[in-house]
Amino acid sequence: TRARIDGLCALQKTEWRRRAMEKTLTPGALAVLVFDGEGNRIIAKYYRGFCKSKSDQTKFEQKLFKKTKNNNVTRTDADVIMLDNVVCIFRCGGDSRFYIIGSSDENEIILNTVLDGLYMALHSLLRGQMESRNLLDNLETVMLAVDELIDGGVLLEIDPQNIVNRVLMRDDSAPPITDMSMSQAIATAKDQLFKSMGTNSDSTWG
Repeated sequence: TRARIDGLCALQKTEWRRRAMEKTLTPGALAVLVFDGEGNRIIAKYYRGFCKSKSDQTKFEQKLFKKTKNNNVTRTDADVIMLDNVVCIFRCGGDSRFYIIGSSDENEIILNTVLDGLYMALHSLLRGQMESRNLLDNLETVMLAVDELIDGGVLLEIDPQNIVNRVLMRDDSAPPITDMSMSQAIATAKDQLFKSMGTNSDSTWG
């Protein structure tokens, strides 16, 4: 009947509004980027339709690096800029730069916490060797850490040790990472990568 159809349509509209509100209220990110000291991409993951095309991504990354390459950011501090109406939080590690990109209305404190979680997790996984060459040599580990941090733009985990444990396929009660050799850690990370390949179509890397 007409009344039943109208009722179903009203319910559907309510559900759409609810999902839209949840998406708006849920903290998230538009991109995770890691560059070397020359601004070349080490890893780049884009979410929620931000910079859909390769050319848009390249233009944004070039503009972002140009605007941040001379910023005096220490290894323990993060900085923030606005670029193309998005928030960009970044910090240095060796000759590398790590970025979290969020919408203009995203909470900067949350984005900074997300960046810290990723940085500290990689710092543990890579034994503090955050230079771009080492990141490239351990690209699988970097990718897995990002996947444990964010999925489709939604924040999954920000605690560094939890990210480390998940990358190494260990539960949260397992001994610290120092109990496992780096060769064992990388082998474990690679196994996880092969199992998860092809599951994230938004991912691109250098």
